[in-house]
Amino acid sequence: MAQIAVVPGSFDPVTLGHLDVIGRAARLFDEVHVLVVHNPDKQPAMFAAADRVRLIEQSLVETGVPDTVRVGEWTSGLLVDYCRQVGAGVLVKGVRSGEDVAYETPMAIMNRHLADVETVFLLPEASRAHVSSSLIRQVATLGGDVTPYVPRVVADALAEHLGR
Repeated sequence: MAQIAVVPGSFDPVTLGHLDVIGRAARLFDEVHVLVVHNPDKQPAMFAAADRVRLIEQSLVETGVPDTVRVGEWTSGLLVDYCRQVGAGVLVKGVRSGEDVAYETPMAIMNRHLADVETVFLLPEASRAHVSSSLIRQVATLGGDVTPYVPRVVADALAEHLGR
């Protein structure tokens, strides 16, 4: 039986740190679903969910992530409902710090309780541990160079979105 994992996130925008975690997950599991999820605490979004899906798909091609990775979006309902729907028994979360672990742990316990879905925490490459989507948005908005931290397609989309 294939091991299916889900990597959820807002991915607004996707970063090289995200892609590093997705690539690691793709080496650990038979199939990986990257899922753009709606987070009401992260409003307003810079990119619409459909645009984030497209940017992730293009970034996966650009960075050579295996074709066992699927990309989609989930806008309503529990994340574990999606896991049940696709037969995933694992959620993969990238964590950069102790604060990320502290934030993710209660959700991991609840997901295990609700649907027997385990959560695996993966660390990004150390050179990318400081990068977050919100930091990328802030730097890009203020005119800084984000090209070392995002795929080319994302840098181009940010420039276009910001009218540069």
